[in-house]
Parts: sequence; C-alpha cells; structure tokens
Amino acid sequence: MAAIDQGTTSTRAMIFDHAGRVVGVEQIEHEQIFPRAGWVEHDAAEIWRNTRRAGAAALASAELTAADIAACGITNQRETTVIWDRETGRPVHNAIVWQDTRTNELCAELAGDAGVDRYRDRTGLPLSTYFAGPKIRWLLDHVDGLRDKAEAGQLCFGTMDSWLAWNMTGGVDGGVHVTDVTNASRTMLMNLHTLDWDEEICAEMGIPMSMLPEIRSSSGHFGYLRGQGPLPGVPLSGILGDQQAATFGQACLAPGEAKNTYGTGNFLLLNTGTEPVFSDHGLLTTVCYRIGDQPARYALEGSIAVTGSLIQWLRDNLGIIRTAAEVEELAAGVDDNGGAYFVPAFSGLFAPRWRSDARGVIVGLTRFVNKGHLARAALEASAFQTREVIEAMQADSGMELSTLKVDGGMVVNELLMQFQADILDVPVVRPVVNETTALGAAYAAGLAVGYWEGEDEIRANWAEDKRWNPAMDPGERERLYREWNRAVEHSFDLA
Repeated sequence: MAAIDQGTTSTRAMIFDHAGRVVGVEQIEHEQIFPRAGWVEHDAAEIWRNTRRAGAAALASAELTAADIAACGITNQRETTVIWDRETGRPVHNAIVWQDTRTNELCAELAGDAGVDRYRDRTGLPLSTYFAGPKIRWLLDHVDGLRDKAEAGQLCFGTMDSWLAWNMTGGVDGGVHVTDVTNASRTMLMNLHTLDWDEEICAEMGIPMSMLPEIRSSSGHFGYLRGQGPLPGVPLSGILGDQQAATFGQACLAPGEAKNTYGTGNFLLLNTGTEPVFSDHGLLTTVCYRIGDQPARYALEGSIAVTGSLIQWLRDNLGIIRTAAEVEELAAGVDDNGGAYFVPAFSGLFAPRWRSDARGVIVGLTRFVNKGHLARAALEASAFQTREVIEAMQADSGMELSTLKVDGGMVVNELLMQFQADILDVPVVRPVVNETTALGAAYAAGLAVGYWEGEDEIRANWAEDKRWNPAMDPGERERLYREWNRAVEHSFDLA
C-alpha cells in the first residue's frame, strides 16, 4: 500500500506492508513563504513536483514498481487553500496555509452581530482565520479578475488533497475534482448533518459553488492514477485530512478513544461515534472518517497552532540549536524551566481559547535563565497546551481519558513525553509505527480495495512501543499548570 502524506513542511511518500510496517519512504521539504507578518504561503506547483519525486524515490527505496502497489491513499495538511485554473491546471496564487492570519478582519466582518459561532451549529467550527472558507473569499476579493473567472466556472478550489488528487488522476486531462468528508469539514462550508456543501453559507461568504470539489467518503474509489504521477494504473482509494488519518492509523475506532499528534502544531482528536458532539469549551466538531457507505464517525478536536514549529523557530530564527533533535539534550541539561514559561502564540491561540489577538511571550525571565531553560520551556509549552485541550474535551464529552496515544515527529523526545505524562497524570503511549498519519491513509485506501478486510485487522496491527507513566508530585503538577495559565494571560491583546 502506498500513501502520500502532504504535510505543512514536507511531502512524504510511504509504502506499507500488510502488517502496517514501513517498507519504503522518501520525504522532501518545501519552501515556507512569509510575504508579511502573519501571512504564510506555499507554492502548490512545488508541492506537486515534490509529490512526484517522493513517490518515485519511495518505490525505488523498496525496489518496487507501481505493479506491486494495491492502492494509494492521500493525507494532507488541512485548511491550506489553493485555487487553480481548470484549463491550464496552474494555481492562480500561492496556497494560503492554515496558519495564515490575513483573514482576521474578514472573519470579524462575517461574524457581525451573530458572533464567531454564527455557523457552529452547522459546521462545528467558530469563525477563525484557521479555516479554508474565508481564505477562498480573500483570494476572490484580492486577486485581479479572479471573481469573474470563479463566477464563470473556470476555477477549482481545493485543500491539498484535492489539488494532489486532481493532478494524480490526470490534471487538465480528466483529473477528478474531489475531496473527502474530513477535509470538507474543515472548510466551514460543509454541513455536518448532511455531509454536503451548505448553499446558504457559500452564498453568505460569496463563494461560487462551481469551484468546490465533490465530497466523497474517506475510503472508496476516487479514480486511477495516471499522467505524470509515480504510480500509473494504481487506484486512488483513500483520502483523509492528516489528523483524522492519524486517528485512524492509531486505531482510535471506538467512541472515547483519543490520540494526540505532535507535529507543526498539536492535534488531539476524540472519537465521539456516529453523532456530532458540539462543544461548549472551545473545541471543534469535525468528521473523524467515513468508510464507504457506512455512517460517518465524528470527533471532537483540540487544535494547537504552534508546538513543533516552536522548535523550528528556536533553530531557524534564534539559532540556539542546529538541529531540532538537539533541543532534548539542551533541555535535559537543566533540572526545570528555571521559572520561564514560553507561550508560542505566534498567530494567536487556537483551542480552547481562540484568541486571535494573542501573540508569543516568554515570561518569568531572570539572569538565572539560560538557553537550556528556554529549550525546556519550549517543550513544556506543548504539554501544557495539550492539558488545556484534554480538560476541555473531558468537560464536553463526559469521557475520562485513561491513556493518551501519541504520534508525530516530536514523540521521539523522551523528556517531552515524560513531562506530558506528568502534567496530565495519565500514561502516555507511543506505537511501534510512529508514522500513523500516512498509515491511516494507507488503511483507508486498503479497506476500499480489500487489502485489509476490516477494522479488526487495523486494531490487530496496532502495537505499543513505549509507555511513560506519571511520576510528578501532585502539588508540583498544579503549581506548574497554575503558573502556565498566568503566563498565557500575558499573551492576550498584543496583536
């Protein structure tokens, strides 16, 4: 099974065997474009080139050909928005990334007197710069001639799954313009109850429905790969947004099962079953997955904007580490955070606070604090933010978390994982296959073609690699968390 994992900082192609183990992999980073403060863009054409290169190299690394691959799945950074011309196949502008905050004023305008929850009962989402719908509207308003082309039906919108699926199935030569329910649920344009585009919301946002892809299940036949792609003739049969894919790859298939992905940001998803649960505590209601004609499964999600990207910032902007891996060694050189707390609200705060006016702060600095303390504070920020989200999740769902399944690039950091268990007071468990995002997309694709028989096989493939048990004094746990919350309040009203 093949999976394309199109992430925020890189594109990865992975080949898995029937046991869910990795047999081939290639990863290629793409440029992060920052035209001005708060704006983040990607070159969608570069990402498509990297996808082709990564796919070919992953096959070569496993000494396989397309004929050896049963099917392919796609998983992707969600909310990142690209619009392209149907006739030329070229993007009309750089993709606007999920972290981008340029739609702040537009979101406030759309909220009006109804407030940020104007569409929450239909979409499960607050009006926020995070989601794709306002980004589409911004492009139509700010790129010359784009609205006329959109009204004339000449443009396609997609999140990155749609862009890749269209290109991989032929592009201008008959490519399919599709998305799945999980990605569609992140646009703010899909009705969670009908699993279809909401005509009224599209009209109020000023988005022509002719631009929108067809919404399909996460697992099913989308088309055959052809054209310039690396896997000619292979069926494309799975699409899942990255966090939903990780939930699927972690075998969180029953209500009450949760996972936390530590990537560019942190994303905690709790499977809530076949009925959407709406949040009173700042969480998102989203589609977890849909297999074929089965009822959709829903999830509560807590999205944290900046975790792994804070470590990149220490590396790239401050230069206090040379590689991301060095942060653990640096942080381990001190006993604690030295009283320093790092609130990485670079583009506001996501769940559960949703403060777009917040900006990053470091508080508690004294002459005693050194770069080891800053490294430790940066790691601890991921764990503190995760606890905030879990507390909100437990309040909304009434479900108690007994263990936390974790995945993503940062879970190799043992210091962070131990601190996470300590600050939560629950065990943290890492699986053998850490690349659960790509694995989830492979599972969705494989179920559609019968490579895996059903969910029981996916559960059977999941295996524990390591477990961290809490070992912190309860008084210390609450002191640290209390000081973190004070630090967060210092980040408000700074935008």
